[in-house]
Parts: sequence; C-alpha cells; structure tokens
Amino acid sequence: MKLALFAPSPRARRLANSLIPLLGKEVSCWSKADPQGLPSPWQAYGDPKDPTAPGSLAEAVAQTWPQVQGCLFILAAGSVVRLIAPLLQDKQRDPAVVVVDEAGRWAISLCGGHVGGADALARQVAATLGAQPVLTSASEGLGIPPLDLLGDPYGWRRGAGDWNGVAAALTRGEPVAVHQTCGTRLWRQAWPADHPLVASSPPHPVAQIWIGEYLSPPTGIPTVHWHPRVLWVGVGCERGTTRVWLEGSLRRLLQAQGLAFEAIAGLATLELKRDEPGLLELAQAHGWPIEFFPAEALAGIPVPHPSEAVRQAVGTPSVAEAAALLAAQIWGRGDRAFERPSCVAEKVEPFGGATLLCPKQVFTSKTEGACTLAIARAAREYSPRSGHLWLIGTGPGDPAQLTLAARLALAQAEVVIGYQLYLDLVDPLLHPGQIREASPITQELQRAERAIAWAQQGLKVAVISSGDAGIYGMAGLVLECLVRSGWDGIRPSLEVLPGISAFQAAAARLGAPLMHDFCAISLSDLLTPWPVIAKRLQAAAAADFVVALYNPRSRQRVDPFLKALQIFLQARPAHTPVALARNLYRPGETLHLTTLGELDPEQVDMLTLVLIGNSQTFRHGDRLITPRGYRLGEPT
Repeated sequence: MKLALFAPSPRARRLANSLIPLLGKEVSCWSKADPQGLPSPWQAYGDPKDPTAPGSLAEAVAQTWPQVQGCLFILAAGSVVRLIAPLLQDKQRDPAVVVVDEAGRWAISLCGGHVGGADALARQVAATLGAQPVLTSASEGLGIPPLDLLGDPYGWRRGAGDWNGVAAALTRGEPVAVHQTCGTRLWRQAWPADHPLVASSPPHPVAQIWIGEYLSPPTGIPTVHWHPRVLWVGVGCERGTTRVWLEGSLRRLLQAQGLAFEAIAGLATLELKRDEPGLLELAQAHGWPIEFFPAEALAGIPVPHPSEAVRQAVGTPSVAEAAALLAAQIWGRGDRAFERPSCVAEKVEPFGGATLLCPKQVFTSKTEGACTLAIARAAREYSPRSGHLWLIGTGPGDPAQLTLAARLALAQAEVVIGYQLYLDLVDPLLHPGQIREASPITQELQRAERAIAWAQQGLKVAVISSGDAGIYGMAGLVLECLVRSGWDGIRPSLEVLPGISAFQAAAARLGAPLMHDFCAISLSDLLTPWPVIAKRLQAAAAADFVVALYNPRSRQRVDPFLKALQIFLQARPAHTPVALARNLYRPGETLHLTTLGELDPEQVDMLTLVLIGNSQTFRHGDRLITPRGYRLGEPT
C-alpha cells in the first residue's frame, strides 16, 4: 500500500518517526520546511529556497492524492477535512484517510474505511502508538464484517451489485438471504453466532448476498455478488491467436453459460503454448496464473470429447477439456461438497473433485485466429494471496504485558486460533471480521494442522499461546507439522513473536530470583516419559539451578509433583525458598512464598508455576533474590 504521511509540526514529526517503520518502504513523508532543513526521509513544503516544492500543505496533499492508496495525517481532524474536501470523489477511488492527534491518543479512520483500508490502517497505527482506534462504520458498530471486504481473505473477487442497498439492509437488521454455491464457508465464523444472516435463510428477504461461480437470476431485491475463483479455463489455440479474440471468445462462452468472469481462477493449456503471446497477454491483463501441462499428462485425463486429429498433432486427444480438468483437480483438492443451481442443465463429468461445466467449444476468426475453450470447476477456490502464520506469545494474560509486535499481528490477523482461555484474554484487542476459533487444551495438534491449512489457503493466521509461544507453546508443534508437510520455508511465511513467559512474570513479581543460572522443567508426562523428567529434575537439583516447574499438578496427575519435591529435598535443604505463582497478571492472581519443607501440595494446580530457589537464593519480605556474585561492600 503506497502511503503519504503528513506531519506539519516538529512535534508531529517526532510522533510520525515511530510510525515510519510500520508503513514500509512505499511512503512519502511531508512536513513544513525548517530553516535547519529536514532529516531523511522527510520532504518539505513551503520552502522559499526550493521553487519546485509545493508551496503549502494543501498543495502537497493535492499533489500526492492521486498517487497513493492512503494518507496519514498527524493533524487536527477539522483541518484534514478542509484539506481533502475538494479532492474527494467516491469511496472506490479515494485513498484511505487516517488522522492521528499530535498527542498520539487517537487514530481516526476518516475516509475509505473498508475498501480503502483506512480501518485496518487505523488499527495498526493505534497498536503501534498505544492509541485508541476510532472507527465509525456501521459494520463496526454492529460487530459484523464489512460486506465489501467479506471475500477478500479468501481471494474471492467482487462482482456487480447494489452494495449500498444490501449494506443498508444489514445495518437496519432486515432479513438478508445468502445463496452460496461454492467457496469456503469459513467466512460465516466471522459473524456473531446469533446473527440472522448466519443462522437461517429468511423466507422473505429484502436483500441478497450471492456467492458463487454463476451470476444470480433477477430477484427484484438488492443483490451483491462475491465470486470464489473456482473456474479453470482450458485453452487450445492456433499460433498467433490474439489476446482480443481469446478474451472475447471467453466472455461469450461465460455469458452463454451464466458464469461470472470474476470467478475465473486461471488458464490451463499445453506445454507447447508456453510462448504463445496472446495467451500470455490475456493472463497478465487479469492477473491469472497459467498452468502448462505436457502432452503425456493431458493424454491420461478422461474427457467427453477426445479427438484423434488433436492426438496426431500434439500428442494428446484433448487440450482444452483435459487441461481445464487437470488444473481444477490440482488446485481444488479438498472435501467440500457444493450445491449446484437447478437452473443449469448441461451434463457434467466428474474427475478427481473437478467438474467439467463447459465442454469444449471452438471460436474462429479469419483475421484473429482460432481457439478452443473449456471450463472446469474446482472443488476449492484458488487464492493468489500468500498466507502468513504468526505464532504469538501473549504473555501472562494482562494485555498491558503484550508486546507491540504481538499487538500489530493481532490487529492484522484474519484468523485467531487458540485455547479458549487464551482467546478470552486477548478478546479486547480483536475486532469484527476476524475469525476466532477456540479448541480444548488437549487439541494442540489439531490446532496446528488447522492453522497451517488456513495459511496455505492464503489467510493471515495468528496462533496464540500464553507466555512465550516457543516455551511449552505452539511454535514448536506448528513448525514440526510444517516441516513434515514438505514446507519450503517460504510459503506460508511465518513469524514467531516472543512473549513474557510464566517464569519471567513470576520473577518480575518476586524481585530478582533468576539473576543466576536457571532452568524450566515441565512435570507433564503426557508427552514426556516420567523417567526422562525425573532424570532432568535430579540433574537440575544437583547442579544448583533455580528451577521453574511448569504443569506441576492436576487432579488426575498428583504423583509427579510429590516425587519432584522428594528429589529436591534430597539435594537441597528444607529452608530453600519456594514461590507459588498462580494467574499472574490476571484476575485472581496469587503469589505465595514458602520453603521446600513447608510447601503444601494442595496449593498447587495446573495454573501454578513453582519456582524453587538455589542455594544462594534468599527472601527479603515479599521478595526473592538470587545473588549474581558481585562483590558488595558492607551495608551502611
């Protein structure tokens, strides 16, 4: 997203400098000329020494307005309104506009909230500054996803329709029907469970959302179209067939079948056509991928209309039908079943999850060439988006302890997945339109696999763990699953974002118990055999580490903790300080100081971290201190 940043005053520039790394490389930064000059990357307006520079802020805004997708102002909202008023045209063309006050308390989405991306930008800016995002769209107030962004996460394309009419019906709470023939239904999880759009199909709708590969029949009510990209077009053509003829022929075929141009996923053809100019130009013009298949691969695909003449010419009895079916099979592997409109009567040929909707048709021109086209539907939509995984450590639970990087990731994520308790803790940082999926604490593997599958489909997925994701969290499991699936390390992209682990939170509450060498050991024997755990406990106790015990005791699992106590009592004196830290930085926090000899196992459960001091650790009031070894003078 190409952005312009306007910060007229020195104070505004100082605030803006903290935002520039967030905005990326494609940002132009403007400020009022300073006699001492402006540091890079700032450009000056109103500089009497530079006659080529804009003479005023208004001129700088007008100059950059048509060149960018977003404008970020650190300025009074009223001033921004007056600056942009003469430039506004419509929400489809205007750049997003976000306004931040000089104190950095508010990030206001002023214009282009949905399609323009101002709401998303305001959230990211607010997360960076610790500010409050101010979003005033109707969907935000209702807690529902924006209608005009509904299909973006899945790579769908927006079709024609009365977008204002349907959005108004949603805002008024009137019955809106949904007709979906293909594509993921994951989008429904982003809507409140009690919303009538998700819960039922109203008998007398006043508006309609049509999701599918076909165009909707006339209904007389406001209708909008989202088109999952499930159609693969098989193409065979003469050498030199023009892009104009190819596209015109394709549009005629789609129109005759009632199919949407926006539902096209890509093109497929014979390897021999890899250098066909008209075909390459067509794909480039619409951002479509092209699959090139060798003749022997196409020859093995059963098709309804094989041709011996074609076999003699290129080595396969079918190009268009076979290529369409093979591409649809490759890109559409999945287990979804779709409803097919009853108004469509042509025969279909099933093949590995792919369906031939349009058997081959030939289009010829005396001057522009000839082509053969066929269309197959995949069982799953194609998305050009590259998915991303954030493996986030949310810290001990208080949102104030969350890192800036984690806040930014949560603001940008399209799916947030985790254990229900962890989702509840970050709920204040989430927003309408995000898919939130909770699963039981024992379903870590299913969580990892589901998150990976979503990211592989192009979604931005946040997998949350309490504490640090890399310390008894989800990071290791997700990475293991990725590697076993043949991950290339690139797609989906991945970031592990650190968090404050439980032993760090406990140490902060206690003072300085981790000032010397320490270790963490989990007592859960669900994944690690007890003899291995016992060996580690004995080694840690003998080595005089400060030890943090995770997952110490559950209702069904009592013995491991009792055995661990005995191991430490054999290696350390009974007066060794111990801290029991439970629900730190959350409601119901408790912190109890005791000793190895006096520790009551009944005070320990799965939400408790047990911190055992080393031979030098001592208690001072409510603090535990482990000396680092500095030579200190006598106290005065």
